[in-house]
Amino acid sequence: MLPSMLPFAAGDDASPPDLFRRLSRLLLRLGPRRALAALTLLVLTGALAVAQLVISVLGHGDRIIAAASASIASLLLTPLFGSLLLRLVFELEATRQQLAELVIRDELTGISNRRHFMATLQREWDLARRHSSIGTLLLIDADGFKRINDTHGHLCGDAVLREVAKVIAGSLRHVDLLARFGGEEFIVFLPHTDSFGALDVAERIRSRVQAAQVAWQGSQIAVTVSIGVAPIRRELPTLDWMIHEADTALYAAKAAGRNCVRTLEFARNANDPQIRSFKA
Repeated sequence: MLPSMLPFAAGDDASPPDLFRRLSRLLLRLGPRRALAALTLLVLTGALAVAQLVISVLGHGDRIIAAASASIASLLLTPLFGSLLLRLVFELEATRQQLAELVIRDELTGISNRRHFMATLQREWDLARRHSSIGTLLLIDADGFKRINDTHGHLCGDAVLREVAKVIAGSLRHVDLLARFGGEEFIVFLPHTDSFGALDVAERIRSRVQAAQVAWQGSQIAVTVSIGVAPIRRELPTLDWMIHEADTALYAAKAAGRNCVRTLEFARNANDPQIRSFKA
């Protein structure tokens, strides 16, 4: 007989854990008080049913006394042990959520980390290519970050990165993707946004970061960013190529003196892009 035809096939082994997960989700939706009340009612009903079943099997006994005993035991013991069980369930869920956040969040800035961003961006890339939709990538680098670390220390550098991340996040829509790409670099994906719209967003980020000041030990630390812009193009074979073009534009912004935005201008009859300048 094939395994799938057996009474307890391999697929059935997943049923109990799945049932436990569903019960846990139900308890979490109810909340501690309502979950405890529901659990007490469930235990009470079960205890009454068992008490009456025992009397029926034995053929003698006082059903009223049995029901009263089962009720008293259930109402006294279930809240005591049930509250401990539910507390464990809710604490485990809180821990699970914290671990899930640690997996996808950058510990320093609180925004997405590179791994989570790249996994999400790959899905966005695939959808955009499948439906021929538009989207644009921004690669953002804090200017002179090593100098800030060397002059004011790494704690100051951390404060600067947190402020830059906050300013960038405040300049985006809720559908836009933002992550710390590594070191002092940030990456943004703007879905359904063409190059001109992305340039406006990039310039808004640049100007807002320039206007921000980080207070540090009685001093105001100024910071600027350079930004490279690269749109999704049919000619690009992979996502890595779009990131490479954004990186090329970013290096051009650095070479142009920093604190500016650069993108690439693509000629129809040319294979190599040329740098296009954008600066307020």
